[in-house]
Amino acid sequence: MLSFVILFFALWSPSSSQNQDEYDDLFFFNFDNEVESVIPATEESISCDCQREHTEWDKLFIMLENSQMKENMLLHSLDEILKVELQEVRGEMLQLVQTLAGTCTTSTEKAASQIVSQMGQMLAKSSRQTEDFPGVPHVSAEGKILKEILQLSQNMSSRLGRIEHTWQRGAEVDAQQRDLLQRDRSRDMASGGSSILNSLWQELQETKAELKEAQKRTTQHLLPFGCEMALLFPMRSKKIYVSVHPTSTMVLYSFTVCTWVKVTEILDKTIVFSYGTKINPQEIQLYLSNDSAVLAVSNDNNKVMAQHVVSSGRWIHLCGVWSTVNGSISLWANGKVVAASTEIAENHIVPDGGILKIGQEKNRCCDGGSLDESLAFSGKITGFNIWNRVLSGKEITRQAGEEACNIRGNLVGWGVTELLPHGGAQYVLGP
Repeated sequence: MLSFVILFFALWSPSSSQNQDEYDDLFFFNFDNEVESVIPATEESISCDCQREHTEWDKLFIMLENSQMKENMLLHSLDEILKVELQEVRGEMLQLVQTLAGTCTTSTEKAASQIVSQMGQMLAKSSRQTEDFPGVPHVSAEGKILKEILQLSQNMSSRLGRIEHTWQRGAEVDAQQRDLLQRDRSRDMASGGSSILNSLWQELQETKAELKEAQKRTTQHLLPFGCEMALLFPMRSKKIYVSVHPTSTMVLYSFTVCTWVKVTEILDKTIVFSYGTKINPQEIQLYLSNDSAVLAVSNDNNKVMAQHVVSSGRWIHLCGVWSTVNGSISLWANGKVVAASTEIAENHIVPDGGILKIGQEKNRCCDGGSLDESLAFSGKITGFNIWNRVLSGKEITRQAGEEACNIRGNLVGWGVTELLPHGGAQYVLGP
């Protein structure tokens, strides 16, 4: 720059003596006023006055030169700071994505191993039941279960493949982000990382939902846990029912009746069980009405109803509890109270000498007489028990859990009291 100024004045020196006087000497002045020196322009100006001021052109060139140098220094410093910060952000994002991917893979493998283990236990249990009871008619479902397991395995492989593909796509996106750092260093990295995380989270949620649905499909055909057999009512018929023959007296001041039920179809009144005498055929009734469960004592006017608790084709644990004291009555579904009332058949005593039936109502004349087909039950029943007392909530809840068929009533005990199928009702093993 200084050489350019000297050349500029050298070209102008012959033109006039006045210009020669004005630009005889050149001075170099630091813009920050830190260092000030004098540079002679010619040999004759060695002894010039050092206090002479710069011309307007000199000051302009010096300002431009200093401004450009400072601008370059600031840009270089800013670029270095941005590089360091973005490297740290990139490292944190990669570590977060790797951690989430590992968590997804671990959770998926754990869920898959649990389901495979459960399916294996069910198959082993079904095999043992078949060997222990070779003479009892049953419907094999090993083929269905194996198909469900195969389908589940295929779905799991597909899900894992999609997660792996998403992870690879995330790596490609990360590589692209490094190329775009020079243009937009922070916004693109954040948006790319969020896209990868959202994709992985969505895949995980879909996998969990499919696992739950597959487990539901494979277990809804099985008996409740702990139950080895059930009573099958193949169709609705006035000739199909099961007669119960308790060995103890049925004079009741209170009672608790519990059973597992999976109904094929529910009408306005579908009988689960009934107890009645010649004088009153409706002493006790537990029946279904559309999606409701109903417990009636003494007659159909003294009842408690729980709505929206029953659905066709699904197992449900029902318990009915009544006491003559205060006429307290309640209905339980899957271990929880769903309806309760008082002053229902208060001070009433259920008499002995009646007939107890499962899947049909007691007629008004005799056992085996004319029955109503529209009241008949179709489906499966297991774990049927009756006590001559009020059970606690804890005792009822246990029956709705892992001890479904391991607890037995003192009046009617499942697997102990005689239950005789009639008209096509039968015992079945397994699902």
